[in-house]
Amino acid sequence: MVIACALLVTVACESAATPRADSVVPTSQQEHTADHRYLGMWVTADGRIRQQLLPSGRYDEARGARESAYTGRYEVRGSNIQYWDDSGFTADGVFVTENELHHGGMIFYRQPQ
Repeated sequence: MVIACALLVTVACESAATPRADSVVPTSQQEHTADHRYLGMWVTADGRIRQQLLPSGRYDEARGARESAYTGRYEVRGSNIQYWDDSGFTADGVFVTENELHHGGMIFYRQPQ
């Protein structure tokens, strides 16, 4: 009984000390994100929504006059992108070409640097 209780306490302590998998980007994913070819500013045709994909694996999205309306982390795998917003929601998208991103029912175009 004592051994079982000690084991239970050990497992509970390890679980509490371990960050949630969806809250941390492992180093290998950070490196993968930083090296992808889609870094930079992506803008809708009307210019109202602007999304900056940063080399740190973070994004910053402006909507109209509201700067940093949405911020969070992202990960690119092949031509797919997954977003984890700081407010808690998730989203995804696909790079149709080197210069066109479909995300959230919108089409974004790469902004020349």
